Amino acid sequence: MMLGPHYNHTMKTLATFFLVGIPGLQSSHLWLAISLSVMYTIALLGNTFIVTIICMDSTLREPMYCFLCVLAAVDIVMASSVVPKMVSIFSSGDNSISFGACFTQMYFVHAATAVETGLLLAMAFDRYVAICKPLHYKRILTPLVMIGMSVAIIIRAVILVTPLSWMVSHLPFCGSNVVLHSYCEHMAVAKLACAHPMPSCLYSLIGSSIIVGSDVVFIAASYNQILQAVFGLSSKNAQLKALSTCGSHVGVMALYYLPGMASIYVAWLGKNTVPLHTQVLLADLYLVIPSTLNPIIYGLRTKQIRERIWSRLMHCLFDHSNLGS
Repeated sequence: MMLGPHYNHTMKTLATFFLVGIPGLQSSHLWLAISLSVMYTIALLGNTFIVTIICMDSTLREPMYCFLCVLAAVDIVMASSVVPKMVSIFSSGDNSISFGACFTQMYFVHAATAVETGLLLAMAFDRYVAICKPLHYKRILTPLVMIGMSVAIIIRAVILVTPLSWMVSHLPFCGSNVVLHSYCEHMAVAKLACAHPMPSCLYSLIGSSIIVGSDVVFIAASYNQILQAVFGLSSKNAQLKALSTCGSHVGVMALYYLPGMASIYVAWLGKNTVPLHTQVLLADLYLVIPSTLNPIIYGLRTKQIRERIWSRLMHCLFDHSNLGS
């Protein structure tokens, strides 16, 4: 009995997990590695470009651009937490990951997703104030309010994710160390524990449902007010401009929430009916696709950012050609 706790602690300290990748699709791993590499490159370059443009351009200091800058940074963290290891698994078969690295990856993935849903809510509130209360925009969304919102979003994510990571990392892992997933997804890892993982799984399901559910309700309420205000405008041009401004936000939210909620509930409710490779692929794409498409959507649909990007590109090209001549 005295040796038991020491033995378990040693096992947890020295344990190495092995990530399968996508079970049943091993023959497609090379193509998946190529696809993920392309998507990750786009996500990294696109989001870095968004952050750089907003930080360097003094005219992009409105709350919307500040939130967008943070969102791009979070997308970089989210994609970088999982994609390099996925590509390594799919391309070279290097599927081992240490106990500490596994739970670090798990923490960053969950924290980034929790921060992202908070940012989407903040951006919806920003559009609500800009369209429904334009005369009070600068008075309501002051720099102090923006900082407070950002800090609250981060604190909420930490409060949600820290207990979950603690519960899973303190489970005894004394059996199989083969994770049927391509990253350290919470439920896939918790299933390997010798103890019953139900407490952490319920905490994850209830916590994510409350956070995401409340955010979606508030976002829907904001856009309901926005649409009422937009269709109440007398000018068709003003209506189209307002709808265009909100279109990119709605697109990004759809990319984030639809596959995200599908991934969570399929893992719980459809685990006996939905093939495992479909569940894993859905969870992978949920983390990669929004990070890849967000900068493209904002770059193409947000006029100010599109103009700044074009201006910077022309500046770099002409400077380069002048130096060459």
